[in-house]
Amino acid sequence: MAENSPARLWSMRLVYLALALLIAFIHLLPMQTLPSRIAGPDVLTALTFAWALRRPAYVPALLIALVMLLADFLFQRPPGLWALLVLLATEWLKNRARTVRENTFVAEWLTAAGALLCITLIYRLTLGILIVAPGMFSLALMQYGMTVLAYPLVAAASFVVFGVRRTTPGEFDHTGRTL
Repeated sequence: MAENSPARLWSMRLVYLALALLIAFIHLLPMQTLPSRIAGPDVLTALTFAWALRRPAYVPALLIALVMLLADFLFQRPPGLWALLVLLATEWLKNRARTVRENTFVAEWLTAAGALLCITLIYRLTLGILIVAPGMFSLALMQYGMTVLAYPLVAAASFVVFGVRRTTPGEFDHTGRTL
């Protein structure tokens, strides 16, 4: 029951915010002077998807919108587009969390990968329609693949380090509602 207390809920929301800021900070550090030949994973999106599927209450919509909008500004993406797409995908994943928790981790992984594929394609299509240079398709495909491969590591780290695990059937929150 202590895991579902309001104090735990708000502390985990603050942990998510701190992790998002740490990821953005690390992403912005000038680690190398030459452009990279490979696109790394979008760890922030993977973290958001993992937490939305495992504990939807830890990542409310307003927090996701603010974090992703800040990431759009910091990473010099079109403001609001990726944030909106990630927000829509996480809300869809939250609705599917009850179904996904009854299956294996592979089903969770495939669900997150499918949602990421959809928003990646919509993002590229929207940029193309708006005549904004979306960058090389191979880099977007590589980033998608790296994010899908990083998802199990992000989910495992969330579980081991922060205790973000799937809800169990019959589990209640502090007000008595089923999770």
